[in-house]
Amino acid sequence: MTTALITGFPGFLAKNIMKELRQQKVFSTTYVLVLPTQIEKAKVMIKEIYEDGLSNQQIVIVEGDITLPNAGIEDNWLKKLLENVEYIWHLAAIYDLAVPKEVAWKINVYGTEMFNKLVLQFNNLKRYMYFSTAYVAGKREGKLLETELLKPNGFKNHYEETKYEAEVLVDQLKEIIPVTIIRPGIVRGNSKTGETTKFDGPYFFINMITNLKKLPVLPYLGRSSAFINVVPSDYITKASIYCCLSEDAISQTVHLTDPKPYPVEEVYRAFVKQITGKYPKGRIPLFLARAAVSIYPIRKMLQVEKETLDYLTWDSSFDTVIAERILSKGNIRCPDFIESLPAMIEFYLKHKNDKSFHIQIK
Repeated sequence: MTTALITGFPGFLAKNIMKELRQQKVFSTTYVLVLPTQIEKAKVMIKEIYEDGLSNQQIVIVEGDITLPNAGIEDNWLKKLLENVEYIWHLAAIYDLAVPKEVAWKINVYGTEMFNKLVLQFNNLKRYMYFSTAYVAGKREGKLLETELLKPNGFKNHYEETKYEAEVLVDQLKEIIPVTIIRPGIVRGNSKTGETTKFDGPYFFINMITNLKKLPVLPYLGRSSAFINVVPSDYITKASIYCCLSEDAISQTVHLTDPKPYPVEEVYRAFVKQITGKYPKGRIPLFLARAAVSIYPIRKMLQVEKETLDYLTWDSSFDTVIAERILSKGNIRCPDFIESLPAMIEFYLKHKNDKSFHIQIK
């Protein structure tokens, strides 16, 4: 049994990775780097995780902040971690399409730069798992390869831009330490239970449809031939753990995206049918939809971030050759989106009135 350090706890992905790591009995001790303001939330989450009844697997909170030298970890803790930790998972980031540039840059870029300096100090490091995003491609279109890290002509938002800049920093470490870069698609809840901790990403469309369901009909938004790449959290969890333990994934960048994504319009159609019982009918021009959600009271009422609409017409596909080569050995495949849609909607409808699940619209 070995030891690991995970950042980004008590976030949704970090929590799910922790739970699956315990089921697979991968690490005897997992240290979680937690911001001082998140300590109490982390304690509650750890108590929940311990309900699995699995013994001999510790979760230990280490107070820190990735934007500080040595992640702000106290010297006595730091010495212990540097000697004992063999696997590092860096998930800490701002995951928000509407994030202001200064905030995104401080955490996603500067925070990763500072954390990388700490990672290089570990004596027995077997793997550095860095969570990027498939959307580092920015506004580039066409087929996007795992082997590419090309600066696009532009980005759709500051989240994409800062995750690109951060990935560049981590990519440079591949020649020095054993690195695996994970690029997830748009993450949704568990494919079987629908469980998630926040309604963002594709849930913004579900918010909008739910808030407009009393209308006689719901139209399509513009016309699109683009595909949308949405992946369930359980696939990300199992696939990333397999990559962490696979020698084949060392020095690789892996697209954890859906190799068989659905067209945007087909997903929208399925959402509308599942929520309202009717199929969408007619269309409104996309420029009108953009104009509507650019008005704060309207997007707040609809519970939609205006940046969401940028993905409706973004015409691209993610190559998954490396991912499929590695994951096929573990028989790990991405669940079908439409088939698992009912669980997603059922969970949403059960919790849609709980404000803690919703993102504050800016």
